[in-house]
Amino acid sequence: MGSPYQTKSTKNWKKVTLDLIKKHPLDAKEIVEVVVAAWDSIFESKLGTKGFKIGKHIHPKPQIMGFLLHELIQLEFAARYPKKWKGDVSAAEKDLVYIPNDKYSVEIKTSSDPAHIFGNRSYAEKTSKKKKSKSGYYLAVNFEKFSSHGSRPEIRLIRFGWLDHSDWLGQKAASGQQARLGSFVESNKLVVLYQAQKN
Repeated sequence: MGSPYQTKSTKNWKKVTLDLIKKHPLDAKEIVEVVVAAWDSIFESKLGTKGFKIGKHIHPKPQIMGFLLHELIQLEFAARYPKKWKGDVSAAEKDLVYIPNDKYSVEIKTSSDPAHIFGNRSYAEKTSKKKKSKSGYYLAVNFEKFSSHGSRPEIRLIRFGWLDHSDWLGQKAASGQQARLGSFVESNKLVVLYQAQKN
């Protein structure tokens, strides 16, 4: 599938993104609702025989919080719409699979960075036929880390849109394991659905 931005001027990218979101089977308000509910459920869950709680007894590192959020978003959509949505079961599938039509499947990216998302180095490299495409719909969620003063971290930013494989920029150093997005791409191909109020 070619890029929907391929023949469009960069000044029209935001409009293309908004059109893509409008065509997507997920409603923007429900995306926010599901992400926030998934985040809340992390803190409502109990772990182990003693009922330990995240945020009270356990304060996981951002990678663990991102993993839990990622998994719960998949599970929540699959529970709401079992005939339409499911989580990935192979390397060839996007994170959130739209069963009726794979072109609407979604890649989920979470980050504790205040405003940016990242991929591993493979996002900036060509995809093999056995791996999922790096182009398509993306759900980007930024969240706070646990702080020393003990308040509960919250969701900072929820964005939705379309990214192409070519949008990902690999680190120049051979040892670099991260891929990032340029600022113009991030601001025009990912639309803000929710942003926390700054105190």
